[in-house]
Amino acid sequence: MRFNAATSELAEGLLLDCCGSRLWAERVAAHRPYPTLDALLAAADEAGYDLPRRDLDEALSHETSALPHPDAPPAARTALRAALAAYESSFGHAFVISLDGVPSGERLDRVLAGIRSRLGNEREEERVVAAEELRRLARTRLTRSITGR
Repeated sequence: MRFNAATSELAEGLLLDCCGSRLWAERVAAHRPYPTLDALLAAADEAGYDLPRRDLDEALSHETSALPHPDAPPAARTALRAALAAYESSFGHAFVISLDGVPSGERLDRVLAGIRSRLGNEREEERVVAAEELRRLARTRLTRSITGR
């Protein structure tokens, strides 16, 4: 795995593209070499479970709420923009959700449903949910980065 042979700076840069927490990236990079992709992903998961508040905030600050595909109907784009604005106003960070495995035709509905259900969360409850979604996103991004798929 080329990741193992990369300099610390390059490895951490790749990791920061997957999750915006410098502490997370340092933790994962520091434990190289990884014998397999699964071992790397397990380490990435582990590094994300106990991020201090400021490091989770740092990671969330690097995320952006995705706007709908331009082919989405205007009403759907409007509904999503309004839902994202309400979420960001309530929680102070972008809405994060992992859509890994969700067919493209179902993604907009899944995002809207996720926002609607999570808007009812208390702030701390939502931090836990957002942290889990961020770990799932980092895992997907890391897999794509390493495998090129």
